Amino acid sequence: MGIGTFLEGETFLIAGGALAHRGLLSLPLVMGSAFLGGVAGDQVWFHLGRRFGHRFLDRQARWRDRSLALETWLQRRRTLFVLGFRFVYGIRSVTPAFLGASGYSPARFLALDVLGGLAWALAVGGLGWGLGAALKAVLHRAARVEEVFAAAVLLGLGSWMLARRVRRDRSSKHDST
Repeated sequence: MGIGTFLEGETFLIAGGALAHRGLLSLPLVMGSAFLGGVAGDQVWFHLGRRFGHRFLDRQARWRDRSLALETWLQRRRTLFVLGFRFVYGIRSVTPAFLGASGYSPARFLALDVLGGLAWALAVGGLGWGLGAALKAVLHRAARVEEVFAAAVLLGLGSWMLARRVRRDRSSKHDST
């Protein structure tokens, strides 16, 4: 779970929460390992951005311009952004690298990343648990639907066979008179 959330968090965490609902995994362990894996991944990306980000942006003029615009926008919203970036699909890996390249304080990033990671692991793990409960209810209903469908097919087949026999019997009685 931790390795999965290090790479692609939401999918593994939702699946882990659903499996925990089925009793195959422990929800606290799913959430804990997702939290650890997510924060570890963020820290790796942050420090890679801090070490290599400037060189990368210097070679990519288009990205450099975008990063300057993003930095200006973030000046007023940095804390909230760092707490919530992981909830926005598609920016989870690049945000820590960008923040590292922008000179964001490593200690501040770690503190906010831990808080955001904890909120994320609890919320998305809980969502997975809830989806597991919903899936169980749907599958339970589907089993009933399958039974009703099977009964309808058997009833239809039996009615068709009975009607065919009645026609054959009438036809044979009609031919004998």
